[in-house]
Amino acid sequence: MESVQEYFKFTSDITMANWAALGSIILPNAGGWANGIYFAGQIRKESEKAWYDTLKKPSWNPPKWVFGPAWTVLYSGMGYASYLVYEECGGFKDDAVLPLSLYGGQLLLNWGWTPIFFGLKDFKLAFIEISVLSGAAVATAASFAHVNKTAGLLMLPYLAWLAYASSITYYIWKNNPKEIKDEKKE
Repeated sequence: MESVQEYFKFTSDITMANWAALGSIILPNAGGWANGIYFAGQIRKESEKAWYDTLKKPSWNPPKWVFGPAWTVLYSGMGYASYLVYEECGGFKDDAVLPLSLYGGQLLLNWGWTPIFFGLKDFKLAFIEISVLSGAAVATAASFAHVNKTAGLLMLPYLAWLAYASSITYYIWKNNPKEIKDEKKE
C-alpha cells in the first residue's frame, strides 16, 4: 500500500512541475542546440579537418568540447533569470515588457552570431554583431536586476562569457586573412 501512495505522490509532484520555469530554460537552449546541430560540420568532421580547425585561434581559445556544456549552463541561467522577471512582474505585463523585450532581442542576436561566423564566415561582421549583442545583454542584465536582483546576478556569467567570446572573435577576425575565408566558402 505504501508503494502505491509513493507512486501517486511522485506523479503528483511531476504534474506540479513548474512548466513555465522549465520552458524558460529550454527556449534559449533550443536555439543554441539548433545552431549547433546545423553548423556541426563546420566544427567537427570525421574524415577531414573541419573548417574551424584551420583557423588561427588565440592561445586562450577553449577546446571545442567546452562550448556545448558552457552554452547549456549559460542559456539555462539566462532563461531562468527571464522566468524570475516574468514571475516578479506577474507575467508579461507593464514592468516586464522592457526587460523581457530586451531579453528576447539579445537572445535573437545571440542566436544570430553562429550563422554569421560559421555560415557566412564573416569574422568582421561576427565581431560587430557580438559587440552589439554584448551591449544588449548588459542592458538586459541591468533591467533584470532592477526587477529582481537574483535575475540580474544570473546574467553575470553570460556577460563574462560574451566578453571572452568577443575577444576570441576579434582575434580570429584580425588573424585570419580574408582569402582563407573566401576559399572555404566555395
